[in-house]
Amino acid sequence: MLLKVESLTKDYVTRFGGRAVHALRGVDFAVGQGEYVAVMGESGSGKTTLLTLLAALERPTDGRILLDGTDMASIPGRALAAFRRDRLGFIFQDCNLLDTLSLRENILFPLVLAGKQEQEMKNRLALLTERLGISSLLDKYPYEVSGGERQRAAAARALITRPMLLLADEPTGALDSGSASQLLGLLDAYNQNDGQTIVMVTHSLDAASHASRVLFIRDGQIADEISRGELSREAFYPRLAGRLTALRQGGERLA
Repeated sequence: MLLKVESLTKDYVTRFGGRAVHALRGVDFAVGQGEYVAVMGESGSGKTTLLTLLAALERPTDGRILLDGTDMASIPGRALAAFRRDRLGFIFQDCNLLDTLSLRENILFPLVLAGKQEQEMKNRLALLTERLGISSLLDKYPYEVSGGERQRAAAARALITRPMLLLADEPTGALDSGSASQLLGLLDAYNQNDGQTIVMVTHSLDAASHASRVLFIRDGQIADEISRGELSREAFYPRLAGRLTALRQGGERLA
């Protein structure tokens, strides 16, 4: 397994009164190389905390996250930024592009930090932006392009490092339906054709139906999961919707 999450727990202490908030309570799951997993849950369920821990932006209270056999909590602070840069890719709902940099500069930024040679950066950029359909936009700034184009640039920035694991946090949340469909199609292509491993947090049934497996999280625990198997996305969608309905009728509060 590329990613193993074992007995993962995360507690926060409130600022006033010192009351402990149990954001995650012993979460266990694994993700294989080349798998595409979606995580769904209502606000406050723990899914954002889970993604934050997978991104090594915080350390767990207890339990382990193993990426390719490496316990992320064991990595010294100075080495952690390089570990994230070299092995993880991130796509956020709000893109997080720098307005003072062109799309070209935003996309190449992780490779510049990694000290890659100029020719290698040019080669990676040309191939990636052609596939994402933004080659003609590289000299523009984020505020000069559409939301869908910004998100494709953000995807290029995440993929240009060729990460072991791509993490996506509500990547279609701020997009119109056409741009969302285009982005999800691109993620599908990288998963199916390039074997890119993806973990995506989403509220969207449509987005989740692109995954090969969906985990449902509630009150900091994995409440259920469903696998797509050999089903097409179109056939998986109603089954996924049906599972959500069944969870609600059973007293679950998933969204």
